[in-house]
Amino acid sequence: MSIYDFKAKDYKGNEVSLSEYKGKVLLIVNTATKCGFTPQYTELEELYSKYKDKGFVILDFPCNQFFRQAPGSDEEIHSSCVLRFNIAFPQFAKIDVNGKNQHPLYAFLKESCPVRKGKNIKWNFTKFLVDKEGNVIDRFEPTQKPSEFESKIVALL
Repeated sequence: MSIYDFKAKDYKGNEVSLSEYKGKVLLIVNTATKCGFTPQYTELEELYSKYKDKGFVILDFPCNQFFRQAPGSDEEIHSSCVLRFNIAFPQFAKIDVNGKNQHPLYAFLKESCPVRKGKNIKWNFTKFLVDKEGNVIDRFEPTQKPSEFESKIVALL
């Protein structure tokens, strides 16, 4: 199984194959618009703008599992992120990242990552770094700001 075997719905409800991102360095993030870490959207967008032309993509998966901090419809969440943080990276529909209803992508990310292998997601803004071949390379906890691991992204580009 590869990361490219998964599909997910975007915020408009369209099914997207992650194979569309073959050959790109990915940062996959579970987010929430009403979380204390929500200001990380600013840094995420800065990183995306800086490196998107070099093959870097952020995949944003809103998640309402942690104290319901991603309220509203998928379209409302997207509109809020565009208005507040001017995001331009792909945003998907809300998913669960833990438990019996977790999205299969997140089950794969957690099991495939050499860092904290198999461990549940603790909170919003947990980030997974994936190389151009689709290998899960690293996992960054919510407290780790994107600027703290920018050099790891650059090294994969």
